[in-house]
Parts: sequence; C-alpha cells; structure tokens
Amino acid sequence: MSASPVSGTEGYAAEAAALIRQYEAIPFAAVHREVLPLLPAAPARVLDVGAGSGRDAAAVAALGHAVVAVEPTAALRLAAMALHPSPRIAWVADSLPDLAGLPAGDFDLVMLTAVWMHLDAGQRHRAMPPVARLLRPGGRLVLSLRHGPVPAGRRMFEVTAEETIALAAAAGLRLLLRLDRRPGARARPDACWTRLGFEAAP
Repeated sequence: MSASPVSGTEGYAAEAAALIRQYEAIPFAAVHREVLPLLPAAPARVLDVGAGSGRDAAAVAALGHAVVAVEPTAALRLAAMALHPSPRIAWVADSLPDLAGLPAGDFDLVMLTAVWMHLDAGQRHRAMPPVARLLRPGGRLVLSLRHGPVPAGRRMFEVTAEETIALAAAAGLRLLLRLDRRPGARARPDACWTRLGFEAAP
C-alpha cells in the first residue's frame, strides 16, 4: 500500500511530469523579480522549501550559494535531482509544518514559493516558529501567497497577508516587503499573488 501524501502535496505526484514542464518554462528571474533585491550576497546558505522541479534551487546555486532544497513529493524531488545536478544543492525529503530534520540558525535566506497557502490555519500557526528558527541573525524569509480558485485535486487555502505578517512578527521577524495581489509570471485572470519579505533580528 502506498503512503499517503504529505498534507498539502495532494495531486502533485500524479501530475509531476506536467508540473515540471510548467515550472521550468518560467525563468527564475521572472518569478522572483520583485524579491531579488532581498537575496543575500554570495556565498550564503539558502533553504528552498517546496523546491518542486529544482528551478529556483538551481538558479540560486548558480549565483554561488549553497542550497538545501526541501521537496516532500518523491516524484518531483527525484526528477529535479536529475534535471538540475549540482554539487551546491543538497536535496532533503522533509515538509512543513515542522521541518524537523533541519538545523536551527543555519540559513541566510529561506524561500517559500507557492507553498504557504497549502497549509491550513493550524499548520500555518505551527509552521512559522520553526521557519523563523532556521534563520541566522539578519537572515531573510521570502514567501508568496496565491489567491484565486483552487485547481482541481489540490489542497489550498485563502491566506491573507495580514495573518502571515502577524505570525511572522510573533516569531520575531520584521516585515521588509509587501506587494499585494500582483499578477504571476504566467499571468492568469483568475489568480494573483502576494509577495512578502521578512528579516530576523540581527
């Protein structure tokens, strides 16, 4: 009997091949252009949570950073490892809300791209403190929230910027950037994104 998917990853294994093509068709810089100024100078330690096809992990590694790429869906993780082989990327099978296998205070940047809205309210409250603890003093967290209809077979929730900012503040993170309901790199009339950036106390 196959294991149940990690909560929030429903639908991703079955659609892995199509999703990888979709993710890889959009350049890293197009997806992240609004938060690129928050990236640390190389070399730094970067954590990419929900790394998917490895597009972002590979781009960040190419900038000279050491990347830990967390992807709980084996079909995506194994394909990404083959697609983006790099000595600067370490792949980990782990997941929110706990990320229990990662050392605290180890990262200059944590990226949560199109991940946070897969967590329900209880999971979001539980997840923010562990995420914050992963950051070094002065480290940064960048995340995106999707707004719009939930694709068939997926598990997503409508998450507000206000809730996310409050959770981050309670975990000791200061808001650096808030961009509300912007179109994505592949613009869809029924979906938009909020982008947030935070910083841990130095």
